[in-house]
Amino acid sequence: MTEPPQAPTAAQQAWRELTDQIRLHRAAYYLRDAPVIADGEYDALIRQLEALEARYPVLVTPDSPTQTVGAPPVTDFTPVRHREPLLSLDNAFNLGDLTAWAGRIEREVGSQMLGCEAKIDGLAVNLTYVDGHLVRGATRGDGRVGEDVTPNIHTIPTIPLRLATPSPPKVLEVRGEVYIAVADFERLNREMAAAERPLFANPRNAAAGSLRQKNPETTAQRPLSLLIHGIGALEWDDAVPHPEWSTQTESYASLREWGLPVPEDRILAADIEQVWDAIVERGKHRHDGAFEIDGMVIKVDDFAVQRTLGATSRAPRWAIAFKYPPEEVTTKLIDIRVQVGRTGRVTPFAVMDPVRVAGSTVRFATLHNRGEVERKGVLIGDTVIVRKAGDVIPEVVAPVVDLRQGDEREFTMPTHCPSCGAALAPAKQGDADLRCPNAEFCRAQIVERIVHLGSRGCLDIEALGYETAVALADPDAGRPEGAESEAAAPVLTNEADIFWLSAEALRDVEVWRADRDGRMERRLYFWSKPAKAKPSRPTQNTLLLIDQLAAARSRPLWRVLVALSIRHVGPTAARALGAAFGSLEAIRKATQAQLATVDGVGPVIAASIVDWFEVPWHRAICERWEAAGVAASQGDAPAVKRTLAGLTVVVTGTLSGFSRDGAKEAIIERGGKAASSVSKRTDYVVVGSGAGSKADKARELGRPILDEAGFEKLLAGGPDALN
Repeated sequence: MTEPPQAPTAAQQAWRELTDQIRLHRAAYYLRDAPVIADGEYDALIRQLEALEARYPVLVTPDSPTQTVGAPPVTDFTPVRHREPLLSLDNAFNLGDLTAWAGRIEREVGSQMLGCEAKIDGLAVNLTYVDGHLVRGATRGDGRVGEDVTPNIHTIPTIPLRLATPSPPKVLEVRGEVYIAVADFERLNREMAAAERPLFANPRNAAAGSLRQKNPETTAQRPLSLLIHGIGALEWDDAVPHPEWSTQTESYASLREWGLPVPEDRILAADIEQVWDAIVERGKHRHDGAFEIDGMVIKVDDFAVQRTLGATSRAPRWAIAFKYPPEEVTTKLIDIRVQVGRTGRVTPFAVMDPVRVAGSTVRFATLHNRGEVERKGVLIGDTVIVRKAGDVIPEVVAPVVDLRQGDEREFTMPTHCPSCGAALAPAKQGDADLRCPNAEFCRAQIVERIVHLGSRGCLDIEALGYETAVALADPDAGRPEGAESEAAAPVLTNEADIFWLSAEALRDVEVWRADRDGRMERRLYFWSKPAKAKPSRPTQNTLLLIDQLAAARSRPLWRVLVALSIRHVGPTAARALGAAFGSLEAIRKATQAQLATVDGVGPVIAASIVDWFEVPWHRAICERWEAAGVAASQGDAPAVKRTLAGLTVVVTGTLSGFSRDGAKEAIIERGGKAASSVSKRTDYVVVGSGAGSKADKARELGRPILDEAGFEKLLAGGPDALN
């Protein structure tokens, strides 16, 4: 028999350092509710330790973090021993991990039905019912001994104090997660901000801190909820008839009848392929639900098989947690700077050490305004928690206060525009935002307006991105410090001449872009460098930009209105204005009262339009665009019938004849509201291929469901066309 390899000194040192780090992080997470690293970084440390112990098994000890759960209670709460250990779960991070787990189970016990349910990012608790009455609520602790938080548990309205059954078990331990719903979390943080108290970093920390309050009255004021996901100890009185559960599915049905909240969107899968489909689909909609999730839990459904498979010292072998890519990470906040938007709004943003989050590298994140910086309590030099809101927009969540070194400093909002030097001021008294008033000549505002008009929701000029806009309107801002200039003066002094650009005008323009490490690298984007045999010539990108500008001249009037960057005028108001007046000239000549009568406009937007057209250089933009052939009227296109007036329509899944934006536009053009979520107020739900939770929600609420053919009928003739 081969002896296990002995661990060299370096491996022993690495093991000690990893275990020390993990124990500190467990204490911060489980005991202080104040983690100093994000979940994904913690998972990475655990994987490093597992790999090290797999290579050197001699390092494995009974108290290793790979063999234990949570952290031992060391607080003022009374310790309480669970009747059955409250174990953790092993993690899977990809399809390969899941396939290996399922393969091992199939080899041992054959193919099994697998339950898939959302993994709530909350605080694990254990509830004990005796003869149907709730006698104790406890935190996980180290999995064997937790903290007695019974008085606080009693304040959670979704937890029944008595089971709704005449024949309850003698003893029942149920395990679940205490959480705060997303909407409740946002409301709670608004209340904290109004009271000038520190904001919670995320719903999990808010739930954990709320449940572990020493005063139950404080806990009662927090919007806590519970979801049950398993059973620990179970004892029946043999003299009393009781259900015989053979599967997790059957147990959930009984728990639900007894008043305990259990997963409602659980899926049963016959194999790992169906499990993976469920994981992928739920991942697309992970932010659509009432609570935050960080993964999916997969369990063998059959209780007898669960008992056969058993458990390790820390996790059941019949269950595994799939973890979605981390959305929260920690990184260093290097600086806080400001950017100037297209309407002059000056917004602070964070400059950070590059960090990978939710599939992409993030270096910058918005901080909204100076008040938000103060409310979050972030200092330059802090270690901060960063996430992608909705998997898209990077956001600084909060500082990790415990990691401060003492040399951090406060951010000071500038008093003058960093682009043009104009004095900053609120647009009106009481505004939280500062604005640069130099709209005509501020290069930063001009760049942002050019980017805006080229965006997909505006004139849809794909080749007119941010770097291109900077190169055209503010080349000095695009070049890194110390770079020699090869460019002339800005090609565009504002957006008025955008449709007059020619390939020749772009000959000497150079575009700078950031590489993956954030360093600026120059690319001669518009013209190729001359070679010995070939002269300089326009590149494909140049020809594409010119072609797309030509196509944009014939965009609908409402898109032109949006492209003008009139404050408050978005697609909805622009569509209504175009339909009501028919041309830019008619809109310009309309009085504020006439504009305000248009459905979806109102007095604020009407006043903004009148003010905009009173500025001479604004009118000059319209004249230059019209002279370049940009559509200034509805033309001869037939008016679209408002077949959906007053109706709310949700589109989910993929349609063959409509893009996502195209379906939305078709609904809005016909007077309907294109909603993103299904509710009782939804009139129709259009279901395409690959539809997920929204279709399920529609069925649950009994809302009318249409396929693509039905959607086309609805667009053409309204509800009557469906009869």
